[in-house]
Amino acid sequence: MLDIKFVRENPEAVKENIKKKFQDKKLPLVDEVIALDEERRLVIAKADTLRANRNKISKEIGALMSQGKREEGMALKEQVTKDAQELEELAKRETQLNEEVTKRMMMIPNIIDDSVPIGKDDSENVEVQRYGEPVVPDYEIPYHTDIMETFDGIDLEAAGRVAGNGFYYLMGDIARLHSAVISYARDFMIDRGFTYVVPPFMIRSHVVTGVMSFEEMDAMMYKIEGEDLYLIGTSEHSMIGKFIDTITPEEKLPMTLTSYSPCFRKEKGAHGIEERGVYRIHQFEKQEMVVVCKPEESPYWFDKLWQNTVDLFRTLDIPVRTLECCSGDLADLKVKSVDVEAWSPRQKKYFEVGSCSNLTDAQARRLKIRVKGEKGNYLAHTLNNTVVAPPRMLIAFLENNLQADGTVTIPEALRPYMGGMDKLVPKK
Repeated sequence: MLDIKFVRENPEAVKENIKKKFQDKKLPLVDEVIALDEERRLVIAKADTLRANRNKISKEIGALMSQGKREEGMALKEQVTKDAQELEELAKRETQLNEEVTKRMMMIPNIIDDSVPIGKDDSENVEVQRYGEPVVPDYEIPYHTDIMETFDGIDLEAAGRVAGNGFYYLMGDIARLHSAVISYARDFMIDRGFTYVVPPFMIRSHVVTGVMSFEEMDAMMYKIEGEDLYLIGTSEHSMIGKFIDTITPEEKLPMTLTSYSPCFRKEKGAHGIEERGVYRIHQFEKQEMVVVCKPEESPYWFDKLWQNTVDLFRTLDIPVRTLECCSGDLADLKVKSVDVEAWSPRQKKYFEVGSCSNLTDAQARRLKIRVKGEKGNYLAHTLNNTVVAPPRMLIAFLENNLQADGTVTIPEALRPYMGGMDKLVPKK
C-alpha cells in the first residue's frame, strides 16, 4: 500500500504506474482517494475547531456562572451540547471516510522499480542469465509421474478418492527424496546465516490482507469455516505477520529467516496438460526465505535471495535460469520480482520453481512493521523468496538426474539425507 501523502502529491505518477501494469480499470481509484482524503481532512479540521471552541466556551460558562449571568451561561451550554452532537456526527463520518480511503488504497498497486520491463503478462518476462548447461539426453525422459511410478513412489488415484484432484500420496524412496530435499534446503539456508523457523500454518484475516492483494487472496486462500482463520498459501504470510505492529531497533536488522511449512492453494482456473500430476496442486511443502531490513539494504538482499536459490539448485545438478518479471506479471504489492526456472529435458524448456520478490514498505505499511532509528521510527522493507518447493522441484530433480537404465542419480550433497544412497533403483 502506498503512502497517502505520495498519492496526494503525485497523482499522475500513480496513474502512470497503473497503466504500466495494464490495470486501467483502477485509474479512477486515484481521483476517488484524493477526493475522499480531502473531505476527510476537512472533517478532521472542523472537528478540531469545534473541540477548541468547546474548551473556550466551557471556560466562558464558568466565568458567566460565577458572575451570576446564568441566562447567558445556559445559552452557551446549549451551544456546547449542539457542538457535541455535531462532533459525534463528524466522528462517524471520519470513520466512514477512513474505511473508504483504505479500501481504495489497498487496491492501488505499489510503484514498480524503474528497472522492471514493461509487459502485459508472464509471456513478456525477460531472461537474465542461465546457470549450468541444459542437456537433452539421447534417451526418452518420461512424464514425472511415470518416473515416480517406476519406484512405486506415487498414488494419485487413491488421493483422488480421499481428497479429490490436486492431491497425491508420495511413497517409499520418492517420499524420502521429498523429505530429503526439504531437510537439505533447511540446512543450506542455516549455513548461509538464516534462522530456521516453523511458523503457524493458519493466519487471521487482517494478516492476510496485510501481506497480499485482494485478487491474490481470492485466488489462493482457503478459509476455515466459522473462524477468522485462513490456511497459508506460503509461510511468507505468517512469517511477515510475525512482525505485525512491532518496532524493531535498527541495530537488530537485517532479520534473515528461513521457514518450513505446508502450503494450501485453491489454484483457480484452467491449466494445461503439462501442469497435471504434481505440478499444480492444492497442497505442497516449501522452504522459504524472508528478510526484514532497512530500506537502503533491500536491493542488496533481493539479489542475495534469488542467488541462494540458484546456488542450491546447482548443487543438485539442475540447470536453471533467472527471469525478470515484467510489470503485468507483478502482484500489486511487488516492486520487483525475479523467477528462478529449472530446466526440463523432457519438455526441452525451463519451468518455474521459485520466485523472489521485493515489496519495499508495502507490507510494512499495512501491518505497521516499523524500525526504531536514530532520527525516529520508519517502515521496514520486506522481501521473500522460495528456497525450494517439492514436489514441483522433484520434477526437475528426477528429469535431470534420470539415467538411461531408469535409475536416478543422487547428487553428493543430498546423499547424507538419503541414508548414503547414491542412486534410486526402479522397482518396475
